[in-house]
Amino acid sequence: MPFVVDNSVVSGWFIGNQATPYTEGVAALLLEDKAFAPALWHLELANVLRTACKRGRLIAQDARTIIENLAELPIEIDRDTPGPAAVLSLALRYDLSSYDAAYLELALRLQRPIATRDDALAEAAWAAGVGVVKIPSK
Repeated sequence: MPFVVDNSVVSGWFIGNQATPYTEGVAALLLEDKAFAPALWHLELANVLRTACKRGRLIAQDARTIIENLAELPIEIDRDTPGPAAVLSLALRYDLSSYDAAYLELALRLQRPIATRDDALAEAAWAAGVGVVKIPSK
């Protein structure tokens, strides 16, 4: 089943100390399925890579390679960015950042669960009725 993926999961694919069995499980799901992300995902991704470079966890060339590799994955960027009123409404209702509210808005609009490691976003996804991607046990 297609799902919405947030940056907390994607970061685990290329930053060693962020990797978990959950992030690896979500990556494996992309072998058979596709994911969606809001347009702001690109900005968040660039910021995570920049921070990793600044902290010496990555070099710039590796960051560029990561971007190229991620472009090959079945992650569809949703360009129908919601207006600030919709994002604010969800952010206030579920006590989320506006960035996390954008992921929740997309999940609600597509009626898809969210793959996230963010506790507040996961709680909001369950409360809103879309839920969180569960990884099958091996």
